[in-house]
Amino acid sequence: MYNLNNEQKKAVEHTGSPLLIIAGAGTGKTTVITQKIGWLIERGLAKSDEILALTFTEKAAGEMAERADMLLPYGYFDLWIMTFHGFCEKVLQQHGLDIGLPTNFKLLNEFGQWALIKKNLEKFDLDYYRPLGNQTKFISALLQHFSRAKDEDISPADYLKYAEGLQENMDTMLSGKEIAEQEIARINEVANAYHVYQQLLLDNSALDFGDLINYTLRLFRERPAILAKFQKQFKYVLVDEFQDTNWNQYKLIKMLKPTGDNLTAVCDDDQSVYRFRGASMSNVLQFRKDYPNSESVVLKENYRNAQNILDLTYDFIQLNNPNRLEHQFKNDIDKKLQAQTKEQGIIEVIQGGDLQDEVKLVIEKIAELKNQDKNCSWNDFAILVRANNSAKEFVNALEIAGLPYIFLASKGLYSRPVIMNIIAYLNLLDNYHESTSMYRVLNIPVFKFSHEEIIGFLNLARKKAWSLYETIKYLSNFSKESGEKINILLHLVEKHTVLVKTKKASEVIFAFLGDSGYLKYLSAQEPLKTKETMRELNAFLKRVKEFEAEDEVGLVKNFLQELSLELESGEEGALAQDPEAGPEMIKILTVHAAKGLEFQHVFIVNMVDLRFPTTERQDPIQIPDALVKEIIPEGDSHLEEERRLFYVAMTRAKQGLYFSWAPDYGGTRKKKPSRFLQELDMVETQNFASLPSGFGQLTVETHCDASLRNAPTKFSSVDVMPRYELPRFYSYTQLQSYDKCPHQYFIDHVLKIPKPGKHFFSFGQSMHLALQKFFGLIMQSQNVQQGSLFSVPLPPPDTLRVTMRAGNPPLSKGKENVLTEETLLKLYEESWIDDWYEDKKQKEEYRRKGREIFREFFDKHAGNWPKVIGLEQSFKLRIGGHLIYGKIDRLDDLGDAGVQIVDYKTGQAKDEEKITSDQKYQLLLYQLAAEEVLKKKPANLQFYYLENNSELNFLGNQKEIEKMQEWVMMTIKKIEESIKHNYFSHSSDPCRYCNKSGEVGEIRNI
Repeated sequence: MYNLNNEQKKAVEHTGSPLLIIAGAGTGKTTVITQKIGWLIERGLAKSDEILALTFTEKAAGEMAERADMLLPYGYFDLWIMTFHGFCEKVLQQHGLDIGLPTNFKLLNEFGQWALIKKNLEKFDLDYYRPLGNQTKFISALLQHFSRAKDEDISPADYLKYAEGLQENMDTMLSGKEIAEQEIARINEVANAYHVYQQLLLDNSALDFGDLINYTLRLFRERPAILAKFQKQFKYVLVDEFQDTNWNQYKLIKMLKPTGDNLTAVCDDDQSVYRFRGASMSNVLQFRKDYPNSESVVLKENYRNAQNILDLTYDFIQLNNPNRLEHQFKNDIDKKLQAQTKEQGIIEVIQGGDLQDEVKLVIEKIAELKNQDKNCSWNDFAILVRANNSAKEFVNALEIAGLPYIFLASKGLYSRPVIMNIIAYLNLLDNYHESTSMYRVLNIPVFKFSHEEIIGFLNLARKKAWSLYETIKYLSNFSKESGEKINILLHLVEKHTVLVKTKKASEVIFAFLGDSGYLKYLSAQEPLKTKETMRELNAFLKRVKEFEAEDEVGLVKNFLQELSLELESGEEGALAQDPEAGPEMIKILTVHAAKGLEFQHVFIVNMVDLRFPTTERQDPIQIPDALVKEIIPEGDSHLEEERRLFYVAMTRAKQGLYFSWAPDYGGTRKKKPSRFLQELDMVETQNFASLPSGFGQLTVETHCDASLRNAPTKFSSVDVMPRYELPRFYSYTQLQSYDKCPHQYFIDHVLKIPKPGKHFFSFGQSMHLALQKFFGLIMQSQNVQQGSLFSVPLPPPDTLRVTMRAGNPPLSKGKENVLTEETLLKLYEESWIDDWYEDKKQKEEYRRKGREIFREFFDKHAGNWPKVIGLEQSFKLRIGGHLIYGKIDRLDDLGDAGVQIVDYKTGQAKDEEKITSDQKYQLLLYQLAAEEVLKKKPANLQFYYLENNSELNFLGNQKEIEKMQEWVMMTIKKIEESIKHNYFSHSSDPCRYCNKSGEVGEIRNI
């Protein structure tokens, strides 16, 4: 254990009785959880797969896993650090069949749920809630209600029973019967709609996120042997952000740990910002009742904030009394945090005359602080907004100012310029006469049309009453230069119009990006801009691939139809975010997104009435109080939740805390400062509405120099050199990529510029997936439960379904009749990835080739199958202080000799004499991981070449292992140097690894 204070050490070393850790902001709760995991493993109290750590968000799970990576000396495998939903999904994939669920269920996101109701609206017998206008809001309201019901463990049957009870009571009423009848009819309608929705999910082999927990609870209730298995496996259960868990999530915890032995819950009620009706203390109070023998530890030593910032926030949150733990348990809990730094923080209010003035003052303050402190990084600054739509003005101003920034929005992908351009081009291919799309395509920089040219096209189109496409295609009175550009665009459109008839949407998109030179153009931007653009492009391509996985043909027309439906539902496109990923940039994000993060300087902006705190928006359809199981506090729960959110925002600031506002945000009415600023005593009561526009001042501990207000908005003197973050862990593929060409590594693993797929990759993945499924059947037939060895579920998709279709009974011990050639070939057909083949002829050639390979494979091994103990076994191995991530295709048990590690290759077979030492590094890495992480003795390493069903067997000696480790450490050192100096050179000139297709331009090195 490293540098723990007394209370932290007590929490880490506590075992036995239930433990409640009350951890204030910045007191190291994640450190305590991860140190506890490491301590339990190192002391031999639990193996890595015997600890379950549950978190509330994916971000928190990722941070916890990363901390665990750094703590465990040799690496680990199968550490169960995940969200509640992730845990339940894993359980149901293994055991869903035990309660009648398909193991290959589809997990629907919000749009998937919305589309399901939209397509089946006629099945909902609606009267009270019949949509007269906007169906979008109506469907969203229903889904929000169903989600709330599932959080409260209210099933459709429970809801219907409640409605029936109301009807029975009404029959005895003497007055107010008409009003009661209408209300009961409404509740009946909602209950029936809930039942219809749940049946639709089952009919479509689909679950939503609420189902994951509800069905897991049902599984544990109805199949006690399965519950007992998990209770036995997880000796220790740790729960982070316990204050934000809902009723169902807490019920799951209690089922796993009914007596509370070795259960640890970490909470801070003052940071509860996701709870139903503000029930921030509900589960914590219940925890003490359910586990009366529990102990409590309060973490008060703060390692983040200056003391004056802590004092300010502590005094502020007292306004939420009596609905706080500290107030409820005055004798037991003291939450006044003590800073471990002696430096005083800076607390300022920045007041502008209007919104533009406020924005300018904030940006000038950031630039001033950066120039004053040369050790300061752009990562040290955060602009926090209450809602995404408040960020626009700051984004625009930072762009103009030339300062590096990133807006960490979780949504808005479809409104990003590059994505809008791609969608417009796809729309144009689908319908030439879509002039709006044509106009956007003409404005794509790579086509080089000037503004004057486009205006001319528009005027001609209006004059002729033609579409823009007809105008540029059929009119010839253009200049020679314009004509050449038009011909290039028209040729491209005609070429890709042929593709949309047979090729998948992703292939058409890559054809456009490559043939037009657009990807080359985007990759040649400033590195900061390129990285951001590629993040968006990869997110969009991921969405396209998700569509293709569900759609039979995956054509552009079908994708555009689904996208139109998605936009109609109100979706804006999800954006995956990592606030701590490089390069260095000012972060703009919502307060909710900032939870768990910290910054040297925090600017909480738009601190005006009705923006922060916001006005309360109740659920359109309320859960009846009689069905609510939570302990709902009295008082203004919305205002108290907004206070907690503001408390979270303030406690992100380590050294500088800045509030900004202005009385003029447009409109006829002037704005008042937020009541929170008044509660902090940071603004004086005055007639703010009388302040003229353009009046700007910095109050409290700063003063605004008049010259600063007239300073240029372009900060040319400020250092904006990009600095990229080091990778958190490395893979063999990454290291090999850098070894071949550092420049290509930069393209693939730093900027992450997307590439079109290759048909041989699709073929190889198809072969791998089929083998994974088939050997999963072999494991079952041998009665080897992978979950008991490595806590990884067997590959569930389709395998049981395939054997049943093949006329075979379910697998059981001793029955090998399912291990037939027919089964293997059926699995191959189901695993077939239909992407990136040049034409039908090539596709069928490869498909036939795969069948021939598998027939030979089966003939070679039938009746002599290996004893498989692991498939797709992931691990994290530490070499020289660095984490290496890997995944082993197959692990075979060779008895007393040890284990065999198998890696499939679909390329040409190689003789042992011809394989180079660096080509062996992959399996040598796996050999070391098997020894140090999996604790298995490797007896043989095998490259299995599927092309001719041949094997290359070897085993690394100590000298070869050491040489591999030296290569790993040397390559990582080179990568770190390249990132430090922003320089990634080519391996040769010309480089045989880069730009073979010309799709990616030369990337700038700084």
